[in-house]
Amino acid sequence: MKNSILVSLPFFLLLFSASEVNAYPAEEHKTLTIGASAPAFNLPGVDGKTYTLASFKNAKILVVVFTCNHCPTAQAYEDRLIKLTREYSSRGVEVVAISPNDPGSIRLDELGYSDLSDSFEEMKLRSQQKNFNFPYLYDGETETASKLYGPIATPHIFVFDAERKLRYTGRIDDTEKPTKTPNSSDARNAIEALLNNVEVAVKTTKVFGCSVKWAEKSDWIEKANTAWANEPVKLELISEDGIKDLIKNTSDKLRLINVWATWCGPCVTEFPEFITMNRMYRGRDFEFISISADEPAKKEKALSFLKKKQASNTNYIFNLDDKYKLIEAIDPNWQGALPYTILVEPGGKIVYAKQGAIDPAKMKMMIVDNPLIGRYY
Repeated sequence: MKNSILVSLPFFLLLFSASEVNAYPAEEHKTLTIGASAPAFNLPGVDGKTYTLASFKNAKILVVVFTCNHCPTAQAYEDRLIKLTREYSSRGVEVVAISPNDPGSIRLDELGYSDLSDSFEEMKLRSQQKNFNFPYLYDGETETASKLYGPIATPHIFVFDAERKLRYTGRIDDTEKPTKTPNSSDARNAIEALLNNVEVAVKTTKVFGCSVKWAEKSDWIEKANTAWANEPVKLELISEDGIKDLIKNTSDKLRLINVWATWCGPCVTEFPEFITMNRMYRGRDFEFISISADEPAKKEKALSFLKKKQASNTNYIFNLDDKYKLIEAIDPNWQGALPYTILVEPGGKIVYAKQGAIDPAKMKMMIVDNPLIGRYY
């Protein structure tokens, strides 16, 4: 799996202790200290219920985890949180997850490891996808509770005793990859200590993950939109042989190809979705290529459309008027209706083909779940 981390991606993964948060003035949200009482909260859950601190009054131990949908590290820990909840629920331990992220502060190119952003509606979808067995609460609108707890990154865990005093805060364990066995299961160690009425040996650890997307980061979106709007848009002629080479895909990238035309209503309607996907995944081993089925004489009209859509990806227009040659060059199985979309792995294997409009949500999931891309490092 080629999940290389590109420095151009604005994930801003942070690796520092909770006590160091004040060294970063852009996030002036002090992390809760050991011994402090659990701050009250009143937040909506993806299950339609509203949760407060009192909702967990019967728990011997309360585990509060700040996590989110889009972060690769957060996704890498989802199954472990599910397992932790399952194994400790019978022993009086309750787990609650809170998303601290303002979805309005997340750029598209920060979503390269996910099919979903961090809106409340998307949290509902992720909870359903993974069958979360713990409440998943949304704090992205006001971030009131998150500012009181002060998570540094996602995920960041807080473990409280029966009196709701903080006894451990930091990482879940020291191994991000779910396929590896951790050397130090810090959160579990803290829970076991509390259940056995002994002192927690390690009370704080550093955390690793995506920085919390506080509301004050929303100016990033405007800057990103301006940068994308200024990227050059080009449209080149392509021959039958050129298209066949595209399908062979001798690159090391997952290649999404969309055949469209300016006169095709569904094509024009869905095209912005491809621009969104390109911005989400182009920092990964992924590329989006569009091929216009307009007549070569209509090249300027097609280019004008692409410029309006800020299509700075690779764009081609077939150099012949013979559409049947275009069909055969793209995919002999294609019956000719537009739009037509295929997903091609390196070596030319077509893993998805759709005549007609795509389902954007399913396409994003298909891209990020492809072994070439993946949800974590």
